[in-house]
Amino acid sequence: MTRLTGAARPSLTYPERGATASLPLPRQYNHLRHRTRIGSGRAVFEAAGAAVTTFGAHRAAGVSVRCGHGAVRPGTRVAVGLGWGPLRIEVPCEVVWTVYEPARTGFAYGTLAGHPEQGEESFLVLLDRDGTVWFEVTAFSRPARWYTRAAGPLVPFLQRCYARHLGRTLRRLAAAA
Repeated sequence: MTRLTGAARPSLTYPERGATASLPLPRQYNHLRHRTRIGSGRAVFEAAGAAVTTFGAHRAAGVSVRCGHGAVRPGTRVAVGLGWGPLRIEVPCEVVWTVYEPARTGFAYGTLAGHPEQGEESFLVLLDRDGTVWFEVTAFSRPARWYTRAAGPLVPFLQRCYARHLGRTLRRLAAAA
């Protein structure tokens, strides 16, 4: 991944930076909200939070991720590999916000030039008062390339499938910790 600084550094491809941190999500995008029960207890929460904020959950779910350091922080540039075999593409993103709190851990990244979509996606691990641990994916996106426009409703369907898969993967990782 090329490291860029200052004015030469590409910016996000959408204006609503950080919008996954609050609701409602911006209009004129497809919206995704998915929640998976991961387990219960502080140990599960901490294991799930670490897996999310180091991209361990993404990698375990079969996605390649290139980033410069361990735990995510705002400004981290990420290249995420999507697809299979000759249909695999690497898409650029930037972490726009993070949260490391006693009952909430996670981050959101937004799309950069070259990504087939425009928008933002957040990945949060939440600890309820009763000890239940949840994984929540929230996103807004719209096509940015001819092929994602041509795919129509297939792209949001695939995004929802991936959110479910990521939740199941995170449940397995947290239970093993």
